[in-house]
Amino acid sequence: MSAAASTTARHILTYAQSWRGGGVERAQLRLMRDWVAAGRRVTLVIGDPSGPLAAELPDGVAVIATGSAEYPPMLTAVPRQAARLRPDLIFCPGNHYSSIAATIRLRLGATCPPIVAKVSNALIRPDQPFPVAWGYRQWLRLHPRFIAHVVAMTPAMANEAATAMGMPASRISVIANPPARAIPGAVMPALPEGRFLLGVGRLEPQKRWERLIEAMARIADPAIALVILGEGERRQALEAHIAALGLGDRISLPGNAADPLPAIARAALVALVSDFEGVPGVLCEALALGTPVVTTESTVAIREIVTAPRLGSIVPPGDAAALVAALDHWITPGRERPGPVPQPGDTASTDYLALFDRLAGAGINPAP
Repeated sequence: MSAAASTTARHILTYAQSWRGGGVERAQLRLMRDWVAAGRRVTLVIGDPSGPLAAELPDGVAVIATGSAEYPPMLTAVPRQAARLRPDLIFCPGNHYSSIAATIRLRLGATCPPIVAKVSNALIRPDQPFPVAWGYRQWLRLHPRFIAHVVAMTPAMANEAATAMGMPASRISVIANPPARAIPGAVMPALPEGRFLLGVGRLEPQKRWERLIEAMARIADPAIALVILGEGERRQALEAHIAALGLGDRISLPGNAADPLPAIARAALVALVSDFEGVPGVLCEALALGTPVVTTESTVAIREIVTAPRLGSIVPPGDAAALVAALDHWITPGRERPGPVPQPGDTASTDYLALFDRLAGAGINPAP
């Protein structure tokens, strides 16, 4: 039976490069767990099934490992599996993966099941140089040709998708990521005994952790420490930068944390200094635990998260002085912490399934 003939999305196919990722893959794992619990068949095509997040893979997900986490091989491996399995619906977990969705649509043609893609990162990128930005804009305008429906995590991101992609409003839904849950038995990373600032995220260029490291040399309290939880290609460069600034006794990079929530709860504040983001889950998690945040304005969603000055500070991405001032404000002894702010997304998994069923039942797919 074709995907178009299905009345529900009984079989959902999704994909990832590896479990070495960050927020996109963590949200994907939470969604898959709930979809399996709801009785759906879920197949994951993954390049490399190893990595720190592998332990969070829920029982019941059928895993197909392609043998390589590199992006070019994924462009052929995932469409091949989609053609073989003929799922009722395909879920693209983030815009980093949308070119794979395009190759699936090209390979399957009119028989392609609906593809739903989540917008996981900013679509309007002031950090890009002109030639790259122009090409990226042209690429985004092609998305309505192969994506059946876009999921944005906030209303502001939905507006950005409509503008950047030219996607009709009828083909955009707003569904927050499912909230983080504590992981029983997770090993706590090594944390300082005294007060510390916390960063959580991949050690990749996008995150610009060097901004936070440099700010540590200028903040008013020379005793406060910094912990950055995460792993990535910038580890050696960041370690060298820390050493060059003579901050090795105050800054630590303990690697990935299976459950960062206890560290977030203990931190004096959570800092995020990225050039661009989608809807940073770590900010929502921090505010849910009553931990203030300092963040660059890296996405249109930032002001939907940090809705009042009592929750934290928002600074321009390249303003080092503003970053130091914001950190100093929140580490001032006696500074009142914000009250907990509930995370959105409690109904995310069922909202996705309702959308999937509607699309699968109608056989909705974009024109090639």
